[in-house]
Amino acid sequence: MSKYKEIKGFKVQTLASDTAASVVATGSWSTGGSLNSTGHTQSSGSGSYNAALCAGGVGPPSFSPRYITLTEQYNGSSWTEVNDLNTARTNIGGAGTTTAAIATGGTGPASPNSALNESWNGSAWTEVNDLNVGNKQFGMAGTATAAFEVGGNNAATSYVSTHEQWDGTNWTESGDLNTARAWGSSFGITTAAIYAGGRTPSSNPSGVANVESWNGSAWTEVNDLNQARYEAASGSGIQTAGMIFGGYQPPNNLAKTEAFDGTSFTEVGDLGTAVRDAASANNPSQGTSNALNFGGYSTAYTTVTETWSTTPAADFQQINLGQVYYNSGSNAFKVTQQSPPTGTWSSGDTLNTGRSRFGGASNATQTAGLVFGAGGSPYGQTEEYNGTAWSEQNDLNTGRYISYGGGGTQTACITAGGYNPAGSPVYATVVAEVYNGTSWTEVNDLNEGRIDCATFGSSTAALLVGGGEGPGGPNTVASVESWNGTSWTETTDIPTSRQEMGAWGIQTAGAIVGGTKDTGPTVVNKVYEWNGSTWSEGGDYPSVVKYTTAFGSATAAVVAGGENVTVKIATSASYNGATWSTNNSLSEAKMGISGNGSSTSGFVAGGENQAGSTLTATEEWTVPEANKTITVS
Repeated sequence: MSKYKEIKGFKVQTLASDTAASVVATGSWSTGGSLNSTGHTQSSGSGSYNAALCAGGVGPPSFSPRYITLTEQYNGSSWTEVNDLNTARTNIGGAGTTTAAIATGGTGPASPNSALNESWNGSAWTEVNDLNVGNKQFGMAGTATAAFEVGGNNAATSYVSTHEQWDGTNWTESGDLNTARAWGSSFGITTAAIYAGGRTPSSNPSGVANVESWNGSAWTEVNDLNQARYEAASGSGIQTAGMIFGGYQPPNNLAKTEAFDGTSFTEVGDLGTAVRDAASANNPSQGTSNALNFGGYSTAYTTVTETWSTTPAADFQQINLGQVYYNSGSNAFKVTQQSPPTGTWSSGDTLNTGRSRFGGASNATQTAGLVFGAGGSPYGQTEEYNGTAWSEQNDLNTGRYISYGGGGTQTACITAGGYNPAGSPVYATVVAEVYNGTSWTEVNDLNEGRIDCATFGSSTAALLVGGGEGPGGPNTVASVESWNGTSWTETTDIPTSRQEMGAWGIQTAGAIVGGTKDTGPTVVNKVYEWNGSTWSEGGDYPSVVKYTTAFGSATAAVVAGGENVTVKIATSASYNGATWSTNNSLSEAKMGISGNGSSTSGFVAGGENQAGSTLTATEEWTVPEANKTITVS
């Protein structure tokens, strides 16, 4: 006989633990056997989590001599002293195993930037061919016969972008980094590697979050770390499954661990002890399943060893958005979802041209974005974003600025209106243009020229709302025009005249927020929602705001930045079609920014800060998938 559940219902799976983004997300650090020596930092590390080598480094001020040759070997539970290096030094790179390793470069009493290279055969160190250029504080990984060192600090040129590869006999210079820096972290092999974080002269003392990927011939910038850091020599794994851990971001040492999946870094379980200048077992074979971190400086020079391991439950399942299950451990029903308030803003690439109050394709994406206009005369500059870098494209035919918005995507976008200095005395232009992913083409004009208007929709079905008519005009307007892919038609006005607002959605379901109306003039917090034929009031924004940006859908949108009367703000909030929830704020208060994306993945770029400076910064918005307890009331 069939059961009712089998006919009408569905079976909810029972799991012993929550679903996770990946196996690495289930990992944790545990304390292993301590080093035998007094704590020391900046040592060479090589090997794996249960068979590692620690060589050289620098001890505390009381240690004599401070530069050491000491080598210790780890068997998975304890360290044993073995034969020393031939030359004492610190800030050394390492690669290999406990039976075949190299310890490279560094600095010592006799050489501020050593090129020395020593080879370990399982029992003793032997000097072999040197680096081409003496170096310290670089990233290094690989094996005893195929390793690389990259970045670092060279006395002749300070922070460097140089990259050398070891073939077991000689070092050969290879393709340079895009950004010269020292104290970064590396993992991988000579044909596929990652170099992350570090410090540049311009970043002092904060460090950078930049990440570059090596494909065997060139370095390419990829998605940044979540946490800028340096003095984090600790790295482990391969290019598509690696980790970095610890480091320094003034004024704090870090315990944060980040795992890389070949595309982006995700924060996972922290070290037990926040530490910088530690060494790690960086053999590529471990991936993200296991790792070892040892020594370094926490609140003092430390001998602590920590082991990373992934411990998924027997019924481990990866996160599946929308999945419902029963967690038998916590006795609760769970659902996997993306909750906008848990989203974060992180640094992206910088625009080639700083700009404020310009257009953007609000329905584009975080990895295929588009902005245009402003940026200085002739105000036509167009740039595309691929999620990693901005590239300049063909200019608008009619340069313009002052917040005129845009509807569509990176390869199909419309913009209309705006301030055209070359059109004087017609300040508020009627010109409309469509972008096809390569160039802009003029299409039929607006019925009414305007500046500071809002646009949402697509290149074939858009709505242009409100705005101002510029010098000599009747100031702020309530008029609305609809685009059908061929021409503009006047449609239902917004309830009150408005300009300088944010907007989001499609032609038949969108909204505007904030802005300035004539009387006063007054900055408002009102939301007006559009259903394709009429306007109605939505939930008020948490504060009055103008020159903000927005992206998303009618029932799932993000608003960020803007100006609260005269003060720039960093505020961000999410809208569910009725109410607002406060998000994490932007890194800097700014107005006149442009945003692209959805409620769970997007970015804002450019703008103007409180000091009046025009910005090039990009901030990316990401909402993680997470498990939430289902409550019944």
